[in-house]
Parts: sequence; C-alpha cells; structure tokens
Amino acid sequence: MITQSQWILRWIIPTCVSALIGAMLLGTLFWAAASTDEVAADRQRDLVTLIVSNIQSSVAHDQESATVWDDAVTKTKERDLDWLDVNLGQWMNTYFGHDAAVVLSADGQPIYEFVAKSPRAPSSESLGLAYRPLASRLRERLAAGDQNGVSGRVLSIGESDLTYVGRRPAVVSVKPITSDTGEIEQPAGEENLHVAVRFLDGDFPSTIGSEYQFAEMQFTRTMLGDKRHSQIALASRAGMVIGYFNWHPFEPGTSVLYATLPVVALAVIAIFLAASLAGHAIWRRSVKLNSNRQELQHLALRDTLTGLANRAHFRSELTARLRRALPEDECSVLFIDLDRFKAVNDTYGHPTGDKLISLVATRMREILPDALIGRIGGDEFTVLLEGRKADEVAAIADKIVIYLREPFEIEGVYVSIGASVGVAIAADANADAVELTRQADIALYHAKAAGRNTYAVFGDHMDALLRTRRQLEHDLREALQSGTQIEVAYQPVYFADNSEPCSVEALARWNHSALGPIGPDVFIPLAEEIGLIGKIGSVVLEDACSLISTLPSLNIAVNASATELASPGYPLRVLSTLAKWGVQPARLEIEITESLAISGEQETERNIHTLRAAGVRFAIDDFGTGYSSFSRVQNVTVDRLKIDRSFIGKILDGQNSAIVEAIINMARAQGLKTTAEGVETNEQRDKLKLLGCDNVQGFLMSRPIRREEIIALLSVGKAKSGRA
Repeated sequence: MITQSQWILRWIIPTCVSALIGAMLLGTLFWAAASTDEVAADRQRDLVTLIVSNIQSSVAHDQESATVWDDAVTKTKERDLDWLDVNLGQWMNTYFGHDAAVVLSADGQPIYEFVAKSPRAPSSESLGLAYRPLASRLRERLAAGDQNGVSGRVLSIGESDLTYVGRRPAVVSVKPITSDTGEIEQPAGEENLHVAVRFLDGDFPSTIGSEYQFAEMQFTRTMLGDKRHSQIALASRAGMVIGYFNWHPFEPGTSVLYATLPVVALAVIAIFLAASLAGHAIWRRSVKLNSNRQELQHLALRDTLTGLANRAHFRSELTARLRRALPEDECSVLFIDLDRFKAVNDTYGHPTGDKLISLVATRMREILPDALIGRIGGDEFTVLLEGRKADEVAAIADKIVIYLREPFEIEGVYVSIGASVGVAIAADANADAVELTRQADIALYHAKAAGRNTYAVFGDHMDALLRTRRQLEHDLREALQSGTQIEVAYQPVYFADNSEPCSVEALARWNHSALGPIGPDVFIPLAEEIGLIGKIGSVVLEDACSLISTLPSLNIAVNASATELASPGYPLRVLSTLAKWGVQPARLEIEITESLAISGEQETERNIHTLRAAGVRFAIDDFGTGYSSFSRVQNVTVDRLKIDRSFIGKILDGQNSAIVEAIINMARAQGLKTTAEGVETNEQRDKLKLLGCDNVQGFLMSRPIRREEIIALLSVGKAKSGRA
C-alpha cells in the first residue's frame, strides 16, 4: 500500500498535474497569440487609415508652401509658364513627390499643366474630370467668403478628395493662389487655383510598406477574399470605394507562440520533475512566506527612511497604550518640528535632506532609547513618553531642542538646524489620544510663535492664545484693507568712516488700533503664513519711494520675502512704483535672505536678473546665518553683504573678528559692498572701520524712526555740511 501511494505521489499525480498544466499553458498561449494578432491587425488598419488621412491633408499643406505667396499670384497673372513650371510643377514633384499639378485661371481654364513622366501618366482630360468638381466647389466657397477650416497651420481653404484620375486612384487637392502678405487683393471667387495630384498605386504602397513595415503592401481595385491579408477600403467623400490597400498582417502572437512551444515542452518536463518534490518545496515556500509576511508587517508600521513608527502606527499605539494605562500612569506626547529644514533641503538638495532626517532620527533614539518615536511628516516627529513626571517631560523637551541644535556633519559639510517642541501631558487615565495630539500640536504652534528653537507645554491658556492668533489674522487683513495701521519706520545706514547717513532701510510696523504696537517678529511671520506679505511689501515700497522722491541724496533699502520674489509680477510692481515716483532704480536696494539668494529657484533668479538689469541693487541680509559656503556665494548676483548682528555683537573676540574680516575681504574681492548690522558701541564701529567695512547700522547711530524724523535728520546733516 505504501509502495502504491508512493508510486501515485511520485508518478501519477506529477503526470496528471504536468499534463493539465501543459494543456492549460498551450490553450492560453494559443488564445493569447490569436488575441495579440487581432490587436496588431487592428492597429495596423488604424495606422494605414491614419496614413491615408495624413497624406490627403499633407498634399494640401504642401501646396500652401507655394500657393500662399505674392510671387505666385503675380506670376500666375502674368502667365509666366517658366516660373510656374519651376515653382508650381517641377518643384512640387521633386520636393513633395506630387505626381501632377495644374494651374487654373479664374474661368476654370488650365494655364499650366505638369505630369510626371510615367508609362501610366494620365491625360489632360482625365485630370480635368478629377479636379473640376473640386475646383467648382472651391470657387463657390471662395465667392461666399467661406473661411471654415483656416487656422494658424492651414493658411487657406481648399477642397480635396480620393478619386480616380484616369484608371489610377489618387489624392486630388485644389487650393487658391493667394497673397501671403495681403498686399495683393483679388476679387473673391476669381483667384487662380492650383491642383495637386498624388497617386495611391504604383510605388506608393510599397514605399508605405517599407517605411512602416507592412509586408506585401499593395493596392487592389477589389476586396481580396484571402483571409491571410488585412485590408482597408479607400473611400471618397461621397462614400464611393475606389479601391483597397491590403497587406500581410504582422502576427506577433503567432511568432511568439512558435518560439515558445519548445520552452513550454521543457516547462512541462520541469513541472513533472518538480511535482515529485512538491511537499518539500511547499514547506520551504511556507516558511519563506511567513518571513515575508512579518517583514511586510514591519514595513507597514515603520517609516522607510528612518525606521521609526509611521503616523498610523504611532496613532494606533498611542490609543492602545492610553487605553491600557492605569490611573497612576502618566503619559505625554511630544510634537517635534525641525526649524530651517526646508532651507537645507532647497540649498543642498533632497538626498542631503534625507540624510539629515536619518541623522535626526538617530539622535532622537540616543536621547530616548525606550520611548515610542514616530515620523509623521517630512520634518515632523512625535514621541510618546510613559511614567515621566511633568518636570522630567519638560527637561526631555529641552534636551531635544539642545541636541538638535548641534550641527550635523553630512559629507564633510556641517549643517545647523533646530527644533520646536510642543508638549501635551495627559491629565488623567481617561485621556483621549486625539485630544492629546491636538494639545501637543497647539503647544508646537506656540513654540514656533515664541521664536522657534524652543519648547512649549500645553496649558489651558493656549486655546485662548490660538483664538487670539486667529483674531490677529483678521485684524491684519482689516489693517491692510483700511490702510491706517501699517506704518513704515526708517533706520539710517551710515558710512563707517564718518557720521553721515548714506541710506535708510524701510521697515514695516503695525500700530494696532486696540493693542498698540505689534512687533514685526509677530506679524511678519503671520503675514507670510496667511499670504499677506506681498501687500505689506507694497505698502513699504510705496512709502519708501515717496520719501526718497523728495530726498535726492538718499538711497533706500527694502526687504523682500521668498514669496514676493518668486511672484511673476514682482519686477513689474517694483519698477512701476519707482517710475510712479520718478525714482531711479539704482537708488533702490532689495534685501533678501542668504538661502533665498542661492535657492536656484528659476522664477526667483529670473526676477532678480530682471530687476538688476533695470538697475535695482540686491543685498544678502543677515549674511553668515545661512548655509552657504564662500564658494557658493561667489556665484550669487548681488551687490552687498549685510553681516549678521550675531557676529558684530562679539566682534571684539578674536574668532568673530576673524570671521567678519574674512567676510569683508571676500566681499571686496568680489566687488561687493558690506554693511554691519547691530552696531551698538563705539568700539564695535571702530573695529569695523579698521577691518574695512563700508557701512554700519545699529542703535549706536539711530533706532528705526518715523518719516518726519528722517527728513529732519537729513536737514540737520545738510545744515552742518553747509556750516562746514
């Protein structure tokens, strides 16, 4: 019995299985081959139909190269047969392959006739029978002023059809001979006509067959009964069939079938041999399948770049753990958003951005090896902390901010970012996962609003603050609409080697009707987020230009955000405002960020190029705080570098002094001016003067002041100069 079972398992079942599979394979292959051949035949028929249609339109298009021409109108009227032979007969044959051409007068009489030499060349009478109906129909359309079908590609109306010329099938097209400039006027319907003929038999089918790989392509008057051939009917506009193109169809399915049969035979043999080992193979496959299932399950729960929990897994795990938590258990959720990550991504590219994200994930694991960490967005992370007191959670959030502030080394380049952290601590064991994440998100928003690179713990007051923020959005829109609260302050910029102001920087200020002055660090980011920064920029530019239009010795600087500079209409708005107030473009300097200057954004670079070509100057604001090396800045098209106040505040230290000196020397080598920001002591000013800095700006000389004070300041300066 065992021997019989073994014989059945090793021989009978494999034979039946292999025979069944072989029959299924052959049946499938035969069906697939037939279906593939039918699809290929349909495509070939569609292609031939398209070719015939294209030939009919291309003949008419070819005619327009010579019929829409002032010379053609003139030479036809003059009956210059030599010119007609060269340009409307021989050239059409040589260049486009037209087989015959006729030029007709306004009364329909042939002026000129060309027929390519051929044993089967048609007679003039045959040509006339073919083209007269089309010419008559075209005359009627011309007389009626019909322009139907004329477009940017089709320059004149025409008539064409498939018909017989003698005993030969052909495309016959009739076009009027008209002026290309419109300077030669002809009475409607009395234009001379040009007839073009292209035969569809003879060498034409073989040429098409060779070009498009149609086997045995030929023209026949009648339909072939041979099923081995594919064919399409050639019909005139009236629906009369004038003949057929037929060819031996391409049969890829059959070719593949015959090529596959030996492989199928070998496959059946292989299946037979493999079936005897099916039990062992199935077992091994089951083991592998189980392993793959576990791997897929892991991938479904993890972020592929960092290996951290993804959004779905973090949410489900947070819900489950909160549900299992005991009354004494404490749970907290941290939302972490990387600061300045977009600038790094734009400056160094996405591969560097991906490496930075991976390094951030590594540091997070080092800080919190036992916590559940998730990546829920491009530069957003979440953390679930369990069993930690509120002060411990705050300390962890602060530690995350400090650790992520440290530079990251990526392929020899040190990149500095930062992080804002929002913290939500569950009030009791009945905490809801959705509510906890909402609170953490609100806390994150407040951390960003506090200047970023810090953390905030959610409190009940934050909901009120969020409502306040929304109210500020509404008030800012109202302020811009009314035009009464947004003001412009001006901070003078001085020569480093004397006390004379050389320019001013225009700064937006918001004097809220109820809350009083609101700092630019609050409303400028708010305006960028809600899309109002462009309107604020327009207000500042308008006021600045109106000021310097009355002060011809003064230049002005304004700030431009990335959103403004990427706007297609920004150059026009700037130049229009300058023209309105009669201000020379060279008196305006636009300050942009370092990352924006080297972003590589095409629209931004195009706008900078347009404005600089008009004479507007550009400066990099807060230089030294971005991510560009000196070698990258060498390629930036700006006119000035404004050294960030963080370097000036410690310029008396040796290291910062060396950095500032390097920036000044690099700028001078590139032909750029330099301005030091945040100068607050005479010692700092003297040091900058010694290092060769061109201009200085800061509270030592003047805080931002009102328009009237600027005018008064300059008046005092002029008076002193006059007394001197």
